[in-house]
Amino acid sequence: MSSPRIKMSGISKRFPGVVALDDVHLELAKGEILALAGENGAGKSTLMNILGGIHQPDSGSIQFDGEDVVIRSVSESIEKGIGFIHQELNILENLDVAENVFLGREPVWAGPLKLVDRKRIHAEAERCLERLGADISCYTAAGDLSIAQQQMVEIAKALLQNVSVLIMDEPTSCLTLAETARLFGVVRDLKAQGVSIIYITHRLAEICELADRVVVLRDGRNAGALEKNAINHDSIVTLMVGRELKHFRTAQSDRGADYFRVSNLRTGRYPNHATSFSVGRGEILGLAGLVGAGRSEVAHAIFGVESAIGGTITLDDEQIKINSPKEAIEHGIGLVSEDRRTTGLILEMSVAENITLPGYRTRSAASLIDRAAERSLAREMCADLNIKTPSIDTKIENLSGGNQQKAVLAKWLCLKPKVLIFDEPTRGIDVGAKSEIYRLMRRLAEDGVAIIMISSDMEEILGESDRVSVMHEGAIAGTLERGQLSEEAIMRLAVGQSYS
Repeated sequence: MSSPRIKMSGISKRFPGVVALDDVHLELAKGEILALAGENGAGKSTLMNILGGIHQPDSGSIQFDGEDVVIRSVSESIEKGIGFIHQELNILENLDVAENVFLGREPVWAGPLKLVDRKRIHAEAERCLERLGADISCYTAAGDLSIAQQQMVEIAKALLQNVSVLIMDEPTSCLTLAETARLFGVVRDLKAQGVSIIYITHRLAEICELADRVVVLRDGRNAGALEKNAINHDSIVTLMVGRELKHFRTAQSDRGADYFRVSNLRTGRYPNHATSFSVGRGEILGLAGLVGAGRSEVAHAIFGVESAIGGTITLDDEQIKINSPKEAIEHGIGLVSEDRRTTGLILEMSVAENITLPGYRTRSAASLIDRAAERSLAREMCADLNIKTPSIDTKIENLSGGNQQKAVLAKWLCLKPKVLIFDEPTRGIDVGAKSEIYRLMRRLAEDGVAIIMISSDMEEILGESDRVSVMHEGAIAGTLERGQLSEEAIMRLAVGQSYS
């Protein structure tokens, strides 16, 4: 590669008990889309955090346009023209969209009074959102946006910077197909303008479509690179995991008809539209639909996070009432939430504490937690689910995304659920961890658990579901049996058309 814009050489970084990066090299050309691939824990985020000024390397050097640089802070990284769209959203929910987009760099007027030019920030934010094709008012409070809409705001924040290098970490993890297509158009426009892009994603089809080159990390080291004409799914996977991945899906088990049934459920988002569906014992029911169709709201109503306006829930021929998550858990219903870091885990607590928290009452006597029992169970679950952690006492925030997701699953397995709802179960985790999550889901189904899998990943819906119910504007538009499943059939139902 001639005249690289970024050259990182011999980068190493250690954290307590972990070698995150070991002599890593990376080069990025001007106007290049470079995909950075690897399993969770491979070192991708650490390497990018060094480039973004969040961490400093223990050894190694960085060159920017041929000159040696030291990036000591996020502000220094921004000053050098490096923009960073993080996987974990950094939205202030009490501010509106435009205020979030310009946060920390608000234009001012009125001389020494330095009053924020609100007219300008709303006008410029609106233009950027229109460029992304995002149907969002810049006056909307960020807390009222869906996760997908918040992701678009994060992208807008980065695009408004005068960047020469843009790091995009899982930018499409919760976007619809249409939103993803628009984002790809923006990425290609930036490339044409000479912007260099580092694109991190676990969706290998996106890498094959967008990337000029792929660099793969494995266990904190360079595992290899692929040029444009050598990029394909199998080659990337081989470099990422160093082994052939097996597809764990087995034939559909005999399901007990209507073991778990939701009838005429109405939520606050779509109060005039009722949702009805059923899940058999030992079945994985995919719940598909466009972002905003009301899938997560149905999950929250079933689990008692939000109150349903109407409808009934029946489990094993018994009608049950759920007004809180506590009541849902008592009936054997669990929810693996969409945003594991916000609603699935307590990041400041240890792996052991997170895994055992929902069932702590069963390991308590005289209001005292049995710590020995807690630790024994945590070790058992870590071994059973292959949760990679230096210790069960490690803070859960220090684990990779895939291992955090397995820890969320572990806490529900401890309670031996009857019904388990997965909301975007593999969002932001790598291909190897995905296979393990799918294997665990199928194992649960084989043990008789009724599983509802909400997913925006079409490959996941088609590959892992026994049946698929598709939502459109708060109601089930249709249910497809295994033999009827296709991307076209699902998308027709998702937009309110007949699939036949």
